[in-house]
Amino acid sequence: MSDRKIYFDNTATTPVLAKVLDAMLPFLKQAYGNPQSMHDWGDGPREGVEQARAKVAGLIGANNNEIIFTSNGTESNNMAVKGLAMAQQAKGKHIVVSAIEHFSVLHSTKTLQKLGFEVTEIPIDSYGQVSLDDIKKVLKDDTILVSIMLANNEIGTIQPIKEIAAIVKEAGIVFHTDAVAAAGNIPIDVTELGVNAMSIAANQFYGPKGAAALYLKKGTRIIPLLDGGIQESGKRAGTENVPAIVGMGVAADVAKAGMETRAKQLTSIRDRLIKGLTTKIDNIILTGHPSSRLPGHASFCVEFIEGESLLMLLSSQGIAASSGSACTSKALKASHVLTAMGLPPEIAAGSIVFSIGTSASEEDIEYVIGALPSIVDRLRQMSPLYAKYLKDLGGK
Repeated sequence: MSDRKIYFDNTATTPVLAKVLDAMLPFLKQAYGNPQSMHDWGDGPREGVEQARAKVAGLIGANNNEIIFTSNGTESNNMAVKGLAMAQQAKGKHIVVSAIEHFSVLHSTKTLQKLGFEVTEIPIDSYGQVSLDDIKKVLKDDTILVSIMLANNEIGTIQPIKEIAAIVKEAGIVFHTDAVAAAGNIPIDVTELGVNAMSIAANQFYGPKGAAALYLKKGTRIIPLLDGGIQESGKRAGTENVPAIVGMGVAADVAKAGMETRAKQLTSIRDRLIKGLTTKIDNIILTGHPSSRLPGHASFCVEFIEGESLLMLLSSQGIAASSGSACTSKALKASHVLTAMGLPPEIAAGSIVFSIGTSASEEDIEYVIGALPSIVDRLRQMSPLYAKYLKDLGGK
């Protein structure tokens, strides 16, 4: 085991900033009241929640009353897809999503199919992007909801959401985007994008797990998933996780400040990692768009080996990475994102994702570039697929 520790798995979750933790602690100690209480103990928590709402709104260019706090990105996506579809079903029951949405979106649509809704999945190209022409082709008179993610957590590809939203808006259809992987990492303005709803999560921009939000444009109808109290203007019942919400607000403030500078720094070291690994390792495929991708995101498929084996040996060298989505990485099956891009399952099985955080150094990048080639060589020596490849290569 290595004494060196490098955390390149920030799409799974980011570490909580010290400033964020400091802001949360008073709401776990002295300011522990319920925000809905009308006595003095409720005043501080209520004010903390509303201040956080303003900060989260500021991160994405929304109005304060357009932010609904939830527990995580999965809940935000479920609330958006199911709640928006049910609210619009008098107009029709056709929903459009891309083939590479997060399972919290795709599984939500499967649930809706059981309730009589029709779902169309749009294909993607080899870079993981949807075609604007394909969007136009699938829209119908009874289409009521389109949900396309802003950036994919597995391959880092950023979608042309502004252009997609314009097409959807012209057709008079509600549009939702899953921006969990993107919010706090790239500049986002919901008004400029033209979306009706957007999912974001605090643990993707150095806030705590257990706090997320759904942006809902004023005037957009939604059916709440949780029945109960009047919290979140009646749209999301349940006692608020005040410490986490406060932490999300502070994390949003930090993320907004200096975002452009951070993105440039992360893009530079990301590109250095991509160049280093693709130069030193043969039969390695960069997955996702080469330039229209998240700043700190580098994803690959390494042929002739399995991603899980790569992860274990990288971990033994003190390097944390992932193989596909954190929600599916233990499933031991090819990623639906990679197979939708046209990669065969045996190549998709060699997926490895490095999501680089703000604490990463040039030395960290060089360490990974130095460590991975020898790991790949070691695994390929045990691979019958690689042995066959070399045999076939030698016979040519």
